[in-house]
Parts: sequence; C-alpha cells; structure tokens
Amino acid sequence: MVVSALSFLAGILLVQQLSALPNIGWLIVGGAVAGIIAWLRYWRWLFFVLGVLWAILFALYRLSDRLPEHLDGTEIQVTGIVNDLPEQDEKRVRFDFIVAGPAGAGIVGSPAEPAQHLPTKLRISWYYPDQVVKAGQQWVFTVKLKRIHGNINPGGFDYERWLFTEGIGATAYVRPSPRPVLLGQDSAWSSISVWRQHITDQLSKTLADSPSLGLIKALTIGDGSRISPSQWDVFRKTGTTHLVVISGSHIGLIAGLVYFLVLKLWAWTGWLKQSPQKVAAIMAVLVAIFYSGLAGFSVPTQRSVIMLMIAMTAIILQRNSRPFNTVSIALVAVLLFDPLAVLAAGFWLSFLAVSLIIYAVSGRLGKIGSFSAGIKLHWVTAVGLSPLLLLFFQQVSLISPLANLIAVPVISFLVVPLALLAMSIMFISAALAGKLFFLVDFVLQSLEWLLVHLADIPWASINQPQPSSGAIFFAIPGIVLLLAPVGIPARWLSLVMFLPLIFTEAKQPETGETKLTLLDVGQGLSVVVQTAHHLLVYDTGAKFSEHSDLGKSVVLPFLHAQGLDKIDLLVISHGDNDHIGGAASLMRGMDTEQVLTSVPKQLLAYAPIECTAGQSWLWDDVKFTILSPQQEFVSENDKSCVLKIQSKQGGVLLTGDIEAATEAWLVKTYGAELKTKVLIAPHHGSKTSSTAGFLQAVQPEYVLIPAGFHNQFGHPHHDVLARYQQVHAQWLNSADSGAITINVKNNAWSVQKMRDTESKYWHDQ
Repeated sequence: MVVSALSFLAGILLVQQLSALPNIGWLIVGGAVAGIIAWLRYWRWLFFVLGVLWAILFALYRLSDRLPEHLDGTEIQVTGIVNDLPEQDEKRVRFDFIVAGPAGAGIVGSPAEPAQHLPTKLRISWYYPDQVVKAGQQWVFTVKLKRIHGNINPGGFDYERWLFTEGIGATAYVRPSPRPVLLGQDSAWSSISVWRQHITDQLSKTLADSPSLGLIKALTIGDGSRISPSQWDVFRKTGTTHLVVISGSHIGLIAGLVYFLVLKLWAWTGWLKQSPQKVAAIMAVLVAIFYSGLAGFSVPTQRSVIMLMIAMTAIILQRNSRPFNTVSIALVAVLLFDPLAVLAAGFWLSFLAVSLIIYAVSGRLGKIGSFSAGIKLHWVTAVGLSPLLLLFFQQVSLISPLANLIAVPVISFLVVPLALLAMSIMFISAALAGKLFFLVDFVLQSLEWLLVHLADIPWASINQPQPSSGAIFFAIPGIVLLLAPVGIPARWLSLVMFLPLIFTEAKQPETGETKLTLLDVGQGLSVVVQTAHHLLVYDTGAKFSEHSDLGKSVVLPFLHAQGLDKIDLLVISHGDNDHIGGAASLMRGMDTEQVLTSVPKQLLAYAPIECTAGQSWLWDDVKFTILSPQQEFVSENDKSCVLKIQSKQGGVLLTGDIEAATEAWLVKTYGAELKTKVLIAPHHGSKTSSTAGFLQAVQPEYVLIPAGFHNQFGHPHHDVLARYQQVHAQWLNSADSGAITINVKNNAWSVQKMRDTESKYWHDQ
C-alpha cells in the first residue's frame, strides 16, 4: 500500500512540473497505457499512470473554469453568496464569492455575454465598503473582472498558484454604481462557513478588548487573519507556527479527549447494548469532522480526520492497522479529493511530520517516559522537517525544540480545551464563557511573552539560500539514517549528508561584474543590484496597509532566497508610496548599512543621507554615481535619485519617476555620458517621460519597464513604446515577464524573464 500511494503521489507531482498540459489525445494514450498496465498487473506503475491522468483531468477542469480573455476588464452585474470569512483591513474587504446557480447562472447584467463564461468562484475586493460583509450573505454586485494574474518573483509568494488551488477563476473589485444590494442571509445551520461567521462574531463581542483575540480565533475556528505580522514573525522564529492554527495534533487531541470521556461515561451508564468503544469511536470521529470543518478542512486536518477514521474503524471492527498503511490511505484520499494539495507547503510538512514520528517510534525496544518521549518527538520533527523548511521558507528555527517543549503542552492541554469549552457555552452563558476566556487570555499572553524572549535570542533562527534539489535528495537518506534505531552502523554519515543544506554559498558576481534584478512589484519599483561583495536595493515597492507591503512580501523573500543577509545601501528614489512603501519593513527585516534618499524627512528614524548629484563610490571595480537631483524641481517625481552603474561591460541607468524636465536637464548636463546598456524606464513608461532627446542620449539596448498588470494609468504608454522602438531598444515589461534578471559576465549580457524560466501551466501566459 505504501509503494502504491507513493507511486500515485509521484504521478500527480510530475504533472505539476509541466509548463503546459497535454491535449486530449495524450489523455487517450494515457488511458490506453493504464489499461495495458492493469492487464499486465504492474500495479505500482498503474498507480503512477492513474496519478498522472487524475492530475491532468483535475487541472483541465480547473482551467476551464477561468475567466475568458475577452471578458478581462469588463464590468458585469453578478448575484451570488459570500463563501467564507471575509478579510478586512483599513481600505478594503476581500472575500470569495460563489456566483449563484450552475456554471455562472445568476448574472443579471450584460445580456450580450453568455452566462456560462463567468467562473463559479470569484475573489472580490470592495474598497471602502459602506456595508458589512459576512459569510452566507447573498448580494448583487457590479464588478470589474480581471483574469488571474499575480507578481512572480524568486522566493516570493505565487499568487496565481494559490488562486488556482483555491478554485478561483477570476478576481474582481466592486464598482460603486449601481450600489451593491444585500438580498439576504443564509441561516446559521445552512453551511459550515455561516456557522464559522456566527462564532467569529460572538467571539469578537465576548473578547472585544482581549489582546489574544486573534490567537483565540485561530485556535477555535482556524481564522488567523487577526494575528499581527509581529506575532507571526515570533512564531516563525520559534518554530511554533503549527500551534496557532488548527492542525492535525489539535484534531487528534480533541478526538482523543472525546473518546476517553464518552468511553467512561457510556460504561458508567451501564447501557451496553452498544459497546463503549464503538460509541466512543463514532463520537470521536464526529467531533473531529466538526472541528476540522471549523478550520475550513485544511490539508493537515483532512489528513488527521482520515487517519482518525481509519483508526476508529479498526477499533469498531476489532482489527489491527499498520501505521504507515494508515498514512498511505490518508494520502491517497487527500489526493483523490484534491490533487492540487501537493502545491501547498502544508501538505508536505503535515504528512512528513507524521511519517517521521511513526518511523522514529515504531518497532523500538524498551520504553521511555512521557517527558523523554516529548523531547524525542520535538527533536525528530525539528531535524526531519528542516530540509523542507529551508526549501519552502529559507528559514529554520534552532530554538524550536525548546520552544515547542514548552508551548505544545500549554496549547494542547490547557488553551485549546479551555477555549473550545468556552466557545461551546458562549451562546448559553456569556458571563461564564468570559471567565474561561479570561484564563485563556492570561495563559496566551504569558506564553507569548516567553516566545518573544526566545525569538530575541541570537541565532534563534537561521536564514539560508533556497537549497538545490540535489541537496534535498541528498538530505532525505541522511534523515532516514539519523533517525534509525541505535546500533545501525555509520549513522554519523547522516551529518555529512546534511552538509549541502548548510554550506550553500550564494552565487555572487565576480569582481567587475554585476547582477541586476528588476522585481515584479506591480505598479511600483524595486531593483536589486549585486556586485562581488556588495548589495544595493533601489526602491521597495508599495505599502497597502499596516500589515501588507511589498518590502516584506517580495523584496525580503527574494533577498533571503539569494542567501543575502545585509544591505550595504538602500536608495529610496523619492517619496511616492509605490517606491518608499516597503522601506520600513525591509529595514526591520534585514540589516541596512546606509540609506540614500531625496526625502530624508520621511525616514528620519533611520538617519538617511540626502542624495545629490555628484555623489559616487566604487564597489568591486563597479562605479556608482548619483546624477540627479542637483536643483529644486517643481514635481516630486523630478526629485528622484538618478543612479548610474558603470562596469567595464557597460552601464545601467536607474531613473525613478523622473519626467521631461529632469530628462532635459540630464541631457544638457551630461550629454553622451548618459549612454548605458540598460535603462529602467522613467516613471513606469508614462507619456510624460522617456522623451526622444533623452533616449537619443542614453541609447539603451534594453529598457526594463516596471508596470502593473492592466494598471489604471495605462503604463507603458503606446507613444513611449514607439519611441523605444525608434532607438532600436528591446523593451521588457515586468507585468508580462515577472522578475527580470540581467547578468553581466565575461563581457556578455544575459536577460532572464521569470515567466519564461519558471512558468507552469496555471500561470497567465
């Protein structure tokens, strides 16, 4: 069973590496191959082929439910229901919206467009809403539709992949006119999402002033949206993130508690027509399913519920089940329900953690105490999961075993049972529930205080470059050998197998060479420039809310993925949000030696240097020169720091948001000195920039345009693109290319577009 399950997994995983899906002809061929293999009884290969076919069919179905290109950017009126808990911040509310009726029926506007063209599920944003949005509400909205498209950067979050795995076929935002209409509200018993909304509303009332409201919501209904970024950072550094969401361990704990209580109570009643074990097993499964539903049936809870059902069925039927067979059945069941689960880090971490624990404790001689067993389990999971943590997050917590040794019993045996008990009686006696929640709040605040101090310990966590696939495959047998029973010869070799994970040296340019990456930050700008021993970041993208900015979500993950741990110079070209918005998060997340900017008053806390024309420095035989500003220009854009980078192979010109006035001044002041190989398009390709005279002076071979996909400003302007063609420059737009990397090496310039090198079948082509 184990080999068959792994073969099925391998087939599904293979499909996720494809940049395009096979056509229907290949599916017919695959079906014929599966039939031949079944006839020959090569069952392991059959499971592999079935995995491939199932993954392709499921992916084709999902892709067929996407917004057609001809509807991109259109406005349309839709009616439907809010599917799950909305996410609210200072500016907007976001929610999943199920269009009423099958295949998009329920459209009440735009009769010229067939109803079946609209995806079943939309991801809607409503900016500055004047009404409260809740799960289960039925609405009529006029929305502007957008095809699935997200930023693509090395080390960054793949938004398109996430939308694809969630079954969301398009994004949209609400138009203010005509005014949205609330049609009604489903009853509290109509769906699990409505019940979750009812619970979260009551928790907000009962715990209105509690600092731990976000954590309590996460532990009771799986809603982590109220946990602050600083709290998530502490949990990551201490390796306790799994404890603050409903995980498999929480499901098992509650199910075990219910099983024990029902077993004792049923035996106490003396009514033994049904055996206590059978009744207790059924009740444990029902409670586990309900608790998993509160978490939205995430992959870890799915795995836990399926494994629990298998274990409880064995009790009812009085059968023994092998642990790895139980895990294998759960694995196949999860993949049959959703083969795209393999694209989520939680899938791998969940199943690997359980497999490691089973491998480490099964078939061992002798008994150890519960305290020693707890230490062993935390050590096993901390070491065994480290390769995957480096692969997915480029970070591993060294303090995790100690932090979990303290936090696991506190959360599992005290906080979660008390919080669920308080939640259960909250609708009956708010006063009694409030007292229980007060105790939960006190415990959580005390635990958080301890975790904050643990996270502040030097080397509490380490950041490493993303390991290669070779390093991961080399580490897997190392884990198996390290966790093998005592007495297995040459266990020390496992430490050698871990070395490629630890000693991963990031590839840096040679002396005199540069590497430039224009990050895909939408309608904004962020450029990372690397020399042999130095790092410069030019602008940081936009800030969207107190908890969301591109410095944290794009720039920092990119730097960590590259194995970089210090910024030698951060240049903030000017004060517009789309250039300076992510600066604070970036400087909090990584040591920054110096800040150079034209708006020092906005960064007083960081003691910046004001950039002025004439400043220059030499890094690793590469010259950096500030060309502007020198004088006061009328607009804020024209005050942008203009930076020229010059190496033996050619130059790069970073221009911020300068417009025609500054361009004319630069041409007058520097003339032929402006000539460079690569130009970062001024002001995102706006028609007020990239004047003909300026382009004639620069004579770029490549123009990189930092623009947002279908942005409201129409950047880059078609007149500007025509001017680029007139000077025979090749232009690339980050909206179409994703992150763009230019390597200058051995007198050769190589240009890489991430949508070309890393594109998968679910990405917008």
